[in-house]
Amino acid sequence: MTSPRIVSVFGATGLQGSAVVDALLKDGTFLPRAITRDPNSATSQKLKASGAQVVRGDSLDKASLLSALEGSEAVFAVTVVNFPHVDGKDEVTQGRNMVDAAKEVGVKFFIWTGLPGVKRITGSKLRNCTHFDDKEIVQEYLKSSGLAHASLMLPAFLENLWSYGILKKTPTGHTFSLPLSPSKKYQFAWIGRDVPAAALALLKNYTDAAKFEEINGKAYAVVNAKMSNAELAEKMGRVLGVEVTYTQSPPMGIAEMDEMWEFVNEYEGYYSTPIPNPDLLALGMKFSTVDEFLEVEVKARYGQ
Repeated sequence: MTSPRIVSVFGATGLQGSAVVDALLKDGTFLPRAITRDPNSATSQKLKASGAQVVRGDSLDKASLLSALEGSEAVFAVTVVNFPHVDGKDEVTQGRNMVDAAKEVGVKFFIWTGLPGVKRITGSKLRNCTHFDDKEIVQEYLKSSGLAHASLMLPAFLENLWSYGILKKTPTGHTFSLPLSPSKKYQFAWIGRDVPAAALALLKNYTDAAKFEEINGKAYAVVNAKMSNAELAEKMGRVLGVEVTYTQSPPMGIAEMDEMWEFVNEYEGYYSTPIPNPDLLALGMKFSTVDEFLEVEVKARYGQ
């Protein structure tokens, strides 16, 4: 009997990881292994019932990752944001443990989900946006590790509309606000659809010798749209059939977040790749659209 091609998935109980597990199960080429701190949780048990392997592993405990990743062909890696930043529990520690453990057990391909370094891009003008900067530090560590890998670079999550309670109902429709300009154009992705599609495209192509040299070490921007929040509100209003308004809110008073908003306002197009990314299209990925997202996700949650 042929051994299953196991892809170990970090963050399997969260938005990105759970979507990747679902996509791997539906595709059938690979067997997803969910890495979780609590294999007995209700969410973990649902993953197990769906057909995924579920094993214990803590990204702050490298020893646990060595056993969790044993026998894995590939890894999909997501770190947990650490606010406030605590040395030893930060994303750099998590990411390095994942990379080191994967290398030690012989993982063949590592997919990292990253963000641009704010401190680097702004010349240290903004130095508190650790949830961006830490991911770039891990990405550089991954590059130096010698592991075959690729990075998926993520923009704003469209799912944040409900996961952070941003879109709110009013007597006449809905409203949302962020410390971002209503007119500047920002980059978005339907994370639950586009991240697993990109991950599958990489996993299905990295073993092709002709494509490996192109894929290995490359960073792919996963962006399905560039639009202003005012335009997004207008699109939502048309889909929901009610008025949706956007207003710019004041800073939040949290250094990490306020510097993130400042960075995004100044560098709203920090990924220069055409939309959709032609390199991912060439690997067979099909991007979602904002219109599809609104019809499938927003209408189901906020429709009358």
